[in-house]
Amino acid sequence: MPNSIYAMPRPVRRRLKRVVQKSSDKEHARRAQALLHLAGGHSVTGTAALNFAARSSVGRWRSLYEEYGEAGLEPAQRGRSPWTVTEELGDALVQLLEQSPNDYGYLRARWSSELLALVVREVYCIEVHASTVRRLLPRLGFVWRRARPTLNRRDPKKNRKLKAINRALARRRLGTEIFYVDEADVDFNPRIGPTWTRRGRQTGIVTPGQNIKHYLAGALNAHTGRVVWTEHPRKNTTLFIKLLEALRRTYRAARKLVLILDNYIIHKSMPVQRWLENNPKFTFLFQPTYSPWVNRIERLWKTMHDTITRNHRCKNFRELAQRIVRFLEVVSPFPGNQHARALLER
Repeated sequence: MPNSIYAMPRPVRRRLKRVVQKSSDKEHARRAQALLHLAGGHSVTGTAALNFAARSSVGRWRSLYEEYGEAGLEPAQRGRSPWTVTEELGDALVQLLEQSPNDYGYLRARWSSELLALVVREVYCIEVHASTVRRLLPRLGFVWRRARPTLNRRDPKKNRKLKAINRALARRRLGTEIFYVDEADVDFNPRIGPTWTRRGRQTGIVTPGQNIKHYLAGALNAHTGRVVWTEHPRKNTTLFIKLLEALRRTYRAARKLVLILDNYIIHKSMPVQRWLENNPKFTFLFQPTYSPWVNRIERLWKTMHDTITRNHRCKNFRELAQRIVRFLEVVSPFPGNQHARALLER
């Protein structure tokens, strides 16, 4: 008999000794040790006594080794085998998750584990419990995660607009200045955000009884990082024209001023068109619709809110406005870190 216990080769003995010494499975190590005792000349009765096992167990282990070799000593997986988790079930769940419950006539907009188990039973005739589905989904690469909004409509001129903007940024000529332009809302009602807090507590931020709103318009120089800004009580054409006037005064010597801006209605109003007719040195480059990432001044506004308005404790709107003015004074050139260490007073 090739796998006879009495003719155990030396390499097999070494591997079984390694199992006894290092295996974390006690049952596996116990079987290997019993086989080593038998191979060393001990009887079944003596081996059973040495390993605190029954003679029938030792006989069964010897039979497993003689039939399957070393693999026969490895204990079978404990517990009930997951017979419901099959490749067919996995494929069915993947196909369902690529669709919506509405496609199968259900009211829900999102899948639940209970509904997945129900549809798998109805469509694929596979009996599975909802808890099994919930455990299986991570193994299939699915996680419960917040969805992101996407656009159904695309700007047909997106590539053309992006090329025009990139071309203008690349061709920096003497006497030509390029700006990222946008507006920002300022609310007296603080924007709530995370802050360092003692564990088990939550910081309270006092909110005003009545909110006050104000608006900023800013222009960020694409090459120098200088910020030109203006303010107005309303977000309208007057606010935008005030910014254009500020740019004209600030850059008197420039021959051409190129503004990269979004498609907000105040940027295309009739008063603005008439103003441009009298100021031909200004050129507008409109970014693609629904593409805020193109306009880098959005990062400036985010920095302003993170630095000043988020979790602020100003007692009145005038105090908040003064801090915003101070921020805009020290933020140039942007991006930079001057604002992070700036003092309230000059």
